[in-house]
Parts: sequence; C-alpha cells; structure tokens
Amino acid sequence: MRASGGAGPTDTAQRQSHRDLRLLPVAGAAWAGAWAGTDAGLFPAAIALGSAVVGLAVVHVLVGRTTTRLIALATALTLVVVLGLSLVRTQQQADSPLAEWAGERALVDIEFTVRGDPRASATARFGSRTITAVAEVAVVEGRGEAFRVRQQVVVMGSGDNGRELARLVVGTTARASVRLAPTDRPGPAVAIASLRSPPEVVIEPSRAAMAIEAVRAGLRSSVADLPEGQRGLVPALVVGDTSQQTDAVVETFRTTGLTHLTAVSGANLTLLLAFLLTAARWVGVRGRWLYLVGLLGVVVFIALCRTEPSVLRASAMGLVALAALGGHAASGKGARHLAVAVIVLVLIDPWLGRSIGFALSVLASGGIIGWSAMWRDRMAWLPTPVAEAVTVPLAAQLATQPVVTAISGEISVVGLVTNALAGPFVGPATVLGFATAGLSVVVLPVAEFTGWLAGWCAQAIIWIAQAGAALPGAAWRWPAGAVGLVVIGAGCVLGLLAGARILSSRWLSLLVASALVALVAQPQVTPGWPPGQWRVVACDVGQGSATVLRAGDGQAVVVDTGPDPAALARCLDQLGVRVVPMLVLTHYHADHIDGRAAVLGRLPVGLVLVSPLASPASTAAAIAGEAAGAGVPVVNARPGQRLQVGEVRWVTVGPVSVPRVVEAAGTVESAAENDSSVVALAEIDGTRVLLTGDVEPTGQREIVRSGVDLRADVLTVPHHGSGRQDEGFIRAAGPGIALVSAGEKNDYGHPAAKTLRLLEAAGRQTVRTDQQGSLSVGGTAHGPVLVVQR
Repeated sequence: MRASGGAGPTDTAQRQSHRDLRLLPVAGAAWAGAWAGTDAGLFPAAIALGSAVVGLAVVHVLVGRTTTRLIALATALTLVVVLGLSLVRTQQQADSPLAEWAGERALVDIEFTVRGDPRASATARFGSRTITAVAEVAVVEGRGEAFRVRQQVVVMGSGDNGRELARLVVGTTARASVRLAPTDRPGPAVAIASLRSPPEVVIEPSRAAMAIEAVRAGLRSSVADLPEGQRGLVPALVVGDTSQQTDAVVETFRTTGLTHLTAVSGANLTLLLAFLLTAARWVGVRGRWLYLVGLLGVVVFIALCRTEPSVLRASAMGLVALAALGGHAASGKGARHLAVAVIVLVLIDPWLGRSIGFALSVLASGGIIGWSAMWRDRMAWLPTPVAEAVTVPLAAQLATQPVVTAISGEISVVGLVTNALAGPFVGPATVLGFATAGLSVVVLPVAEFTGWLAGWCAQAIIWIAQAGAALPGAAWRWPAGAVGLVVIGAGCVLGLLAGARILSSRWLSLLVASALVALVAQPQVTPGWPPGQWRVVACDVGQGSATVLRAGDGQAVVVDTGPDPAALARCLDQLGVRVVPMLVLTHYHADHIDGRAAVLGRLPVGLVLVSPLASPASTAAAIAGEAAGAGVPVVNARPGQRLQVGEVRWVTVGPVSVPRVVEAAGTVESAAENDSSVVALAEIDGTRVLLTGDVEPTGQREIVRSGVDLRADVLTVPHHGSGRQDEGFIRAAGPGIALVSAGEKNDYGHPAAKTLRLLEAAGRQTVRTDQQGSLSVGGTAHGPVLVVQR
C-alpha cells in the first residue's frame, strides 16, 4: 500500500498524454538564435539570420494546418528576433573602446561598479588565489582619451590588490588602474581587467545594498563558531556564498555529484518557496494572497543571492520545477513553463545560450518535469517522500549526464545515492539557513541557535559526501569524445524510457540498486591497468603532476599530488597503494599540492619531504600544520641527500641554491619558486627515474654544472613540458622514456611543440597524460616497459 495518496497509473497516463509541448520548438529556436547571435564571428550568424527569413516565408506558404502553421511561424519569428537582438548586442561589444583596448592589452584607468560578490578562484596556480568580481564600467581613461561606457568586465587581482577587491561590497563604485585583456569565451563581459593598483572607493554602496550585505554577513557571523565544514557549507546552501568553503568539501561534493548544492540553483528557491507557502497556508493565507507571498519570496531570494545571470536562471528554473512537482503537475503545463522560461532568459541575456550552467539547468528541469512525478507515482511500494527523494535526482542526473561527462570526462556513479541520502537534510539546512540570515539582523542569539541547527543538518550532508567519495568507484572516467558521448547519451535515453518499468517493481529496483552498490564498492577496472610489474606511474590528475614510485607491496613514494584529491585517490586505489612511507612536495604551487588530501589524513605517511623555499609562506605553513596534525615529520630537501625508502633509493640533486622570492604589488615571482623545486634521482630495482618538478632553465643549468650524473631511464619532463627547458639538462638525462603530466586541452599550451622536438632529438620516447591517461613504466631483463592507460 502507498503511504500517502497520489496519482495512480491511469492519472499518470492521462498526464503524459496531455503534456503541452507546443512551445518547445519555439524555445529551441530562441536558444539557437542566442547561440548563433553571440558567436565571436558574425558571418555564421548573418547566414543563420538570412536562412531564418527565407524559412519564415516558406513556412507561411507551405504549412497548411492552422495550429501547426502558428507554431511554425512562432518558431521562425522567434529565431529571427532573438538572433537579431543577439547580433546587435554582440556588435555593440565589438565596437566598444573597452574591447579595442583589451585586444591591445592596454593599461588604462577605469571607474567601475561592483555587480557581483568578489570570489576567490577555485584553484591557485602559484599558491596565492586570484579574486575576481563582475563589474560594470562607467568611465575608461587611457592614451589621452576618456570614454563613458556602460559595459561589463571581470575585474581580477591577487595579493594586496586582490584583498582590497575582496573587501568591496556589491554596489560600490571604485577607481583603479588595470591591464585590459580579451575574454576567453563569449559572454556579457567585454574584457578582463587585471588590477595594477588597489581599487579606491569613489561612491559607497546604497543603503539597500548595505542592508543586503548586512544580512549575508549576519548569516556568516551566526555560524562563525561552528566547525569549519559547517560554517562554510551553510552560507553556500542558502545564498551561494562559497567564500568560506574548504577545498576538501568542494572536492568531495564534486566527486559525489553534490556540487549543485553549493551554487545558487533552482533547488534553493524551490525549498524557500515551498516553506513560505506551507507556512502561509498554516496561518490561513489563501487565494491570490499566496501568489503575493510567493512573489515576495522570489524578490527576497534574488536580492540576497544578487541579480547575476546565474541567480536569474536559478529563479526561473526553481519556479518551473516547483510548478511541475506541485499544483500544475497534473495539468501537463510544466514543459510549457520551461519553454517560456528559456525564451525569456535568452532575451534578457543571450549569452546564456552558450552557458554550460544554463544547459544543465534546462536539462535538469526538463528531466524533473518529464519523468520525476510519473516515476514517483509508479513507486507505489515506497512512501511518497522517499520515492520523490529517489526520482528527482535520478531524473535530473539522467537528463544532464551526457553534458556533465562532456565537460568532466567522468560519471558520478555514487551521485544518485548521495543525492537521495542528502535530500532529507538539504531542505532543513536551507530553510533554517534562510531563517538564520533573517534573524541575524534582529535577534542574534536566536539566529545563532537556528544557525547551529542548520550547521548540523549541513554536517550530515558532509558526512554523506565524505562516505561517498571514499568509495573506490565513486566516479568513473569516461571518454569525452564523440563515440563515448553517443554511448552515454544512448544509455541515458534508455534509462529514461525504461525507468517507469523498473521503478514500478520493487524487485527490479532493488536489483539495479544492488548493481550500483557493486560498482561503487570497487575501483574502475581498465583492461590491462595497472600492469602487474609497475615501478613508476605518472598519474592522470589533469593540469598538474603526481608521480608514484613503487616502494614495496602496497607501498609507494608519492611525488607531488596534483590539483585534485579525487583524481589522485583514484590512481592510488587502482595501484593498490595503502601506505606512503614518503610524500614529496617539490614546491608549493597548487597544481602540485592541492591533491594532498588523497594522501595526508587518508593513508599512513612516514615522512613529508618539501622544497627548502617555503613560498608562498601561508601555503607552506598550512601544509606544515596538516602534517603536524597527522603526526608526520616534515624535512627540507637538500642536494646530496640520500634516503632508502623501501625499494626506492632516493638521491636529492636540486635545488642547488635557494633563490630569493620577491613579492611586490601583489604578485609573486613564481619562476623563483619553480627553480626551488625538489629535483631527485630515484632508483627502483634498477630503473633510474629523474624527477624534476617545475624546475626552469636557470635551476636546470645549476644542476648540470654541479656535475651530478643525470642519466635516467625515465624522465618526468619539467613544468608539464613547458617551452622553458635547457637543452643541456635534457641531453644530460640521455635517451629513454619521457613522461609529460599535463591536462587535456589546458590553457597553457603544455607540452610545447619545441619541447617535444627537443625530447625527440635527445632520444626520448614521449608519452603524455593528456592523451594517454596514466602512464606506467615497469622493468624486465630487456629494459623498461611502457604501458599507457588509454
């Protein structure tokens, strides 16, 4: 028996047959017009516009049925209008003096108003994080000219400039000297403005802006005494404020498919409105007054979360999802609401047509509208709340998985389970968080109590994410090429079509659930990987470096950890590494150390060997603190240092000298930090490996002049194969195998073509993680044997 009432199979069938899909082609035309009109080149868009005009005339003449004719006319007309408006706005950008000077990378002064909260970058390339903020430029001065404009830029800064930028409240008008640069993708921002001086406040934000900031600050203050993970997650759940989130929580959420909880999404608004409308009904509000309550809730939500495109998108999609799961579900109007939302949003901001976030929002909402309620009704053998906790994330994941795989190259196998388990805690945490934000400016002690309750609901979500991420098969690598995406797309379509049949049977559902449990309980299996006699492995960790040296059965020396703990943990699990007698951090740049959570605190570690240059100082201090907390000694590397670590014979050969790092105007001399990388020769059962970190030509030449024998069977190419290499250093290593650790389609052009030519001339067989995945070198009586994962 069903625990609570709901639509039966007949009602479900009727709902399906009455879905209003008439506006879907119109919404598709609007989306296509926005996509074409915001293309960097205007010629393809002009061709599309001309084709649409011709198509409009043809459709008007040829289509006979009145309804079909009206839909066709509306589709063609929408394409023409949206494409035309998008072309106009794109041309306005191209004609802007900001765009012209950005192309010339001019140094100018700008007066700008902050429109989005300053945010720290997710990763730091050289240890210090970059702060970015969306801003609207009012005045630009340079080269003896001044212009009044009203266009968007992304202001960014690091060091002291970044810290000053981070203090600016939304609505503040400031002046600063900046270096302009072109943006790397189409969008409302005309240019990137890198700060060359601290921003000086010209006009303070309005009272309304300060009131909103007071509420947001009050929320952060109310949870300030909670544990680190809780005080970072509650503001993220409520208003998308991720400023206090830890890297560890961010990574576990990404691995387990919970990242959407920490961004402003339709789910936030849906939860807020559901709570407000339920509370309003309890106190007797009825009829049109309920609409007023809902409208007020939307206004408050947008004000607290800022009027950024992502917030407007989330608001629209949240309203659509709420309607689909609520009163309009039975009428079949959800698809129509979604289509209207798409049309309105691309008219407001045509660059959403090229946004991955927009595509994910639309697809997730479409999945929920099309299948969630129907599946919930089919699961009559479960209570309604439990059924909904399963069907909503399942429908959203199946609808979005091809896009997620295309951008990440992964499938979150555990995502469905973690979303279903976290669901009961997300609602209370979000609603209590909103209550805390409101109470914080009225009765702070009460706000601290509700914040404490919200924090412990958030803690349950963190525990679920940590448990899911710890499973060996939490996320599976999947090829993001055309064939791989076709296969995963076909699988998702099959899942959507067969979902009702499977979910209506408890036994089939339990069978599928058991299969999922079996998948996440073991690491992803790649035929032939890992090879049985591996000695050194360059793990595929994206744009970063992590090398594993076999030290014995289940033991390994890990040299650098890459930027992503999940990627390194997956590699170590596949290799069967259970103990790390020595962890080496060649230097303190994020692409070499940010994945350390996969080792420190997760596996037994005997020693941490680090660069003798503790720069950036804050990063070095943080790592020392983590090691001390785990009871692991930290030792500075020095030339001539010899260590025997299990089966690994280790000799440190660099840095020969420790350069001085100069910090000025908020920038760090990263070349000096690169040249302070730990460079070493390791020998495992006769196989010699030269490990190089990011050492640059200056440091390479010093090592060559030291007279050490650099000949090695395996060379980890310095600095991900960048173009900055010393030919004498590469030739001194002799012929053999060269391992390049770089991220697929990375922004730095690694590895450089001239470096690949140099390696070939030196007699090196070069393999790359960006093309072949993790790379393994083993040994036989006949010499080293190379095995690649892909």
